[in-house]
Amino acid sequence: MVDLALYLHALGWSGAAIGLVLTAAGLVGAALNLVVGVASDRLRRKPFLLAYEGMTCICALIAMTQSRTLLLAPAIALAGFGRGANGSAGPFAPAEQAWLAESVPQPRRGFVYSLNTAVGFAGMTLGAVAAILPSLWTATLGPAGSFRPLFGLVFLGNAVNLVLLLGTPERYRHVDPSMTASGARPATGERADENRFLWRLVTLNAVNGVAIGLTGPLIAYWFAMRFRIGPGVVGPVMAATFLVTAVAAVAVGRIADRVGLVQAVVWGRLGGVALLVFMPLMPIYTLAALLYLLRSALNRGTVGVRQALVVSVVRDERRGFAASMNALSMQIPMSAGPAFAGAMIGAGWFVTPFLVAAALQGLYVLLYGRVFTPFERAVMAANRSPGEVP
Repeated sequence: MVDLALYLHALGWSGAAIGLVLTAAGLVGAALNLVVGVASDRLRRKPFLLAYEGMTCICALIAMTQSRTLLLAPAIALAGFGRGANGSAGPFAPAEQAWLAESVPQPRRGFVYSLNTAVGFAGMTLGAVAAILPSLWTATLGPAGSFRPLFGLVFLGNAVNLVLLLGTPERYRHVDPSMTASGARPATGERADENRFLWRLVTLNAVNGVAIGLTGPLIAYWFAMRFRIGPGVVGPVMAATFLVTAVAAVAVGRIADRVGLVQAVVWGRLGGVALLVFMPLMPIYTLAALLYLLRSALNRGTVGVRQALVVSVVRDERRGFAASMNALSMQIPMSAGPAFAGAMIGAGWFVTPFLVAAALQGLYVLLYGRVFTPFERAVMAANRSPGEVP
């Protein structure tokens, strides 16, 4: 995420071209998301995560050894390099989230999913620290060549994940979604409630996705163009941001145990919207970087809690599909953002993408609490012990 846009810039790509390849990565990821979510409910979850790690290893080798656009662009689009996946399995995350829900009871999901997110951000911290390395190798490898060894680190990381996943057990067995565990058809209202939740989720995520696409994927490029700095300066800030976000994710998970999943999301995201307005107005890099760090902690620290809400509202046999719709409904709108933002940043419009994104995210947050609070209450009531007092 930190260095890809800067690497492509060093290869001579324009801001619009960088934005377009990130847009393509988003569209490919969206397509894979839908396929993986639906198929993992009908088959199993583990094989899809194994396929993801293997595919990313291959794409990393291509990116490490090739700079020709015809080879590099497809590798970026397929693996989703540069987009940042919050430390998750990218377009294969629906399988990961559904698999995790098998072993975690509903009351603990807010914290456990936040912890899973925190581990991902901790890994991204190490990646952002490694993003400093090209500035040390430029004299030896050249402006573009100094970035290529980083893809070797990507290869090694995914290879380790592949080995670890091979030894991880999975208990999931597909159940016909038209039947309950007892063999009877579920109440019509149960499936209708799930569908109502998913439609509202898709609508709100579309708003959020457009906002994220205008700012997130090109933030390192924005810093570089706005303040005329290189990866040696951007990398440490990104590393600190991911580390603080990991800590914030754990804190949000704890808060969600007390105030509920929806309220934890609303208050965190409201603070993120306020910081998003002021960040592009900062006159110096240090202040802009500080606001970016705080905004990331408040905004992305809620990722695990939002995932926990989605897998809790639907039944086990639809969790892959629900997680897929959750990601897909953000990825498709998000894919349009980098193309527009890249062109605006390249033209020197450094404030406009952030103000538009702040307006959209403000709308998203205000509607999130109103729309999803009733669904969370229903889930809590369904999981309450018979003798427990509401």
